[in-house]
Amino acid sequence: MRIFLIGFMGSGKTHWGNLLAVKMDLPFFDLDTVISKTEELTISQVFSIKGEEYFRYKEKEVLEELVNDHERFILSCGGGTPCFFNNIEFMKKSGKVVWLNTSIETLKERLLKERMLRPLIRSIGDRELRTYIIRKLGERKMYYEQADMMVNEESISIEPLVELLKNE
Repeated sequence: MRIFLIGFMGSGKTHWGNLLAVKMDLPFFDLDTVISKTEELTISQVFSIKGEEYFRYKEKEVLEELVNDHERFILSCGGGTPCFFNNIEFMKKSGKVVWLNTSIETLKERLLKERMLRPLIRSIGDRELRTYIIRKLGERKMYYEQADMMVNEESISIEPLVELLKNE
C-alpha cells in the first residue's frame, strides 16, 4: 500500500505521515527531505541556486523513483507536487492519495512561524500571507480535489484516520 499525503504547505503532511507510518508499520518518506539529501542542499538552497523549475523536475524524478523502489510507504508530498507534470494522476495510479484539507487561518498561523524555512513565502509580509494562501490554494484546489479522499486536518485523530485508510 502506497499512501500519498497532499495539501498546502503547513497542512500537517509530515506530522500525520510520521504518525501513520508508525501506526500502520509502513516506511515514511518526506519528498522534500529525499530531494534535499539527493541534492545535498536544503530546499531553500535548491530554489535559490537552481530555481523552481529545476526543483519541480527533480520532485517528479524523485517521486517516480520512490514509487519504483517501494511497494509500500507513506509519502508526504510538497504542497505543489500534485500540480505539476501530471503528478496527481501518477500518484493515483500508484496508490491512495489523501488530501489534508486545512483551514486558511490554521495555515497562516503555522506558516508565520516557519516562513524562513519555506522559499515560496520567505519574502511575503505578515499581512500579505493570508492573501497569498487564498490565491495559491485557489490555484491548487483543482489538483487537491482529485485525491481519493479528503480529510479535514484539524478534526482528525490518528486511530480513525488509520481505520479510514485501511478500509478505503
